[in-house]
Amino acid sequence: NLIPGNFAIGPGGAHEVLISYMQIVVFVVTLVAMLGLTLFISRSRLGRACRACAEDIKMANLLGINTNNIIALTFVIGAALAAIAAVLLSMQYGVINPNAGFLVGLKAFTAAVLGGIGSIPGAMLGGLVLGVAEAFGADIFGDQYKD
Repeated sequence: NLIPGNFAIGPGGAHEVLISYMQIVVFVVTLVAMLGLTLFISRSRLGRACRACAEDIKMANLLGINTNNIIALTFVIGAALAAIAAVLLSMQYGVINPNAGFLVGLKAFTAAVLGGIGSIPGAMLGGLVLGVAEAFGADIFGDQYKD
């Protein structure tokens, strides 16, 4: 952990939940990135162009939208979000290997399906549901079945 320390929530004993400061940083940065992406997609002119290209690329092209630039912008946004995720992951765990993203990607896909494909806040809520289910499952069945 880059930011050491944690605090406890709960009555104490076996029912105490420890939350590290790094987990709070990850949550806040993720929340800000989600809100920024949601506002960009829903409120900006380029976001409207992205939605138009996602809906019907031929029609967007006929409407005068430079679809090649929008596709490039989409890849830039995806790469920027992946870079943010990589920085947060490396800050949380300290060591990154080439296979580190597979499990995270699988969980992200599952969260997107749970929250609804196309809904950014829904995907984040799906991730929270998946995380809580995984924590309860690890508590009930043991850590060997986690992930």
